[in-house]
Amino acid sequence: MLVKSFGSAVNGINAETITIEVNISRGINFYLVGLADSAVKESQQRIISALTTNNFKWPGKKIVINMAPADLRKEGSAYDLPIAVGILAASEQISFSKLEDYIIMGELSLDGNVNPIKGALPIAINARENGFKGLILPVENTQEAAVVDGIDVYGVKHIMDLVGFLNDSKDLEPVRIDIEAEFQKSVKELEIDFGDVKGQENVKRALEVAAAGGHNIILIGPPGSGKTMLAKRMPGILPPLSLDEAIETTKIHSVAGKTEANKSLLLQRPFRSPHHTISDVALVGGGTYPQPGEISLAHNGVLFLDELPEFKRTVLEVMRQPLEDRVVTISRAKFTVEYPASLMLVAAMNPCPCGYYNHPEKDCLCTQNSIQKYLNKISGPLLDRIDIHLEVTPVNFENLAQTKPAEKSSEIQKRVIQARKIQTERFKNKKNTYCNAQMTSKMIKEFCPLDEESLSLLKNAMEKLDLSARAYDRIIKLSRTIADLENSKDIMPSHIAEAIHYRSLDRDSWGK
Repeated sequence: MLVKSFGSAVNGINAETITIEVNISRGINFYLVGLADSAVKESQQRIISALTTNNFKWPGKKIVINMAPADLRKEGSAYDLPIAVGILAASEQISFSKLEDYIIMGELSLDGNVNPIKGALPIAINARENGFKGLILPVENTQEAAVVDGIDVYGVKHIMDLVGFLNDSKDLEPVRIDIEAEFQKSVKELEIDFGDVKGQENVKRALEVAAAGGHNIILIGPPGSGKTMLAKRMPGILPPLSLDEAIETTKIHSVAGKTEANKSLLLQRPFRSPHHTISDVALVGGGTYPQPGEISLAHNGVLFLDELPEFKRTVLEVMRQPLEDRVVTISRAKFTVEYPASLMLVAAMNPCPCGYYNHPEKDCLCTQNSIQKYLNKISGPLLDRIDIHLEVTPVNFENLAQTKPAEKSSEIQKRVIQARKIQTERFKNKKNTYCNAQMTSKMIKEFCPLDEESLSLLKNAMEKLDLSARAYDRIIKLSRTIADLENSKDIMPSHIAEAIHYRSLDRDSWGK
């Protein structure tokens, strides 16, 4: 007897429907075809144990299972459940009338318990798009999948729950999620807040400008000056995630298996801080069976690279294309996958190997040659993609001892949100451009006209401070963001002056 059940295969951050055809006929042996990997082929042993443990008979006949489309690779153990119910239906041990209405996914334990899977959210979106009535998943994945409107999501803990549902002997209640209530829950007091930071007002201002325009930033300063402390507070001043951003971010984490059980959406902007020993594949994604890397896991959030020169040169160089295109493309001989990578890069580094170059109190022990060699670990093309270069100096005793409360992240965030609204309106007719950092040279000419005084100031700064040519566009982009923060339609000389201050590493005299 031939029976069809339905599953789903995740490709990149999207899913595709898989038809699982089970045919039981005269003869013996078990055949599983359709480009299945080892984990799928091993399902036979898990399924046999789960069925016999729960008093079902393993058909002593020829079993052929085809997973279509046959040219799409199927990976992982999540197909155990649809294969198992397909075998039960084809051997007429359960009813098959409901199978065509549902996508079923889940990993089986030997005793029939159903274990959680990866990629529940993209699977739910695929099920809705393909007109299925519902989706049956492990209980731990239902909160995540139920975010998708227009489809019923059911959770099962054991294979007998699913058998009872298909035989109409047991009712399963669809899981419902109140998205608005979930977003309200996410608006809470931040555990780490800019209000905890004493002094460093100029750095806070630079981070505010970076957040307002989506600019990448690098902080250069001695150990203990607060670079890491400030960077960790960056997500708290970024605008809250929209629903579309939350769904896209959750899809990436779901595919990577990074979502928490019984959680729906990721409602806080991600903050990823990989160690400097990370490999290039772990950073950008890839592998034999491609998975999202840290760059994609930081999508719509912050990627923090501490001790930037300690990262391997190859690791840093592979970031250049994703930072520019805001997408990671991983190509193999038979397929290509894309992972979104629209993020803010926040990097931190010491100014020299000993860490005390330009320190107001401690002497630097490094030679000029070693300082230059240390700084040269960061290539020009990578620095070209970082808009703000800022020196961070240690906080003095007076600032540390002050009792006056510092400005909270929520107050800074209000100004950032207002500036982002201005940019949303500005770029409403520009595809794939959402903030000032994404402006091209053509857009700069269109949206950033400078008066004579501003042009003169910029010209003098480039000549007197030995600013490099690549600083020109960056300074104008930054000045546009500073103007947006002040709700100014035009770029003023004061905005240009502040933007020039944020380009320390472009000064040819820096580090010499």
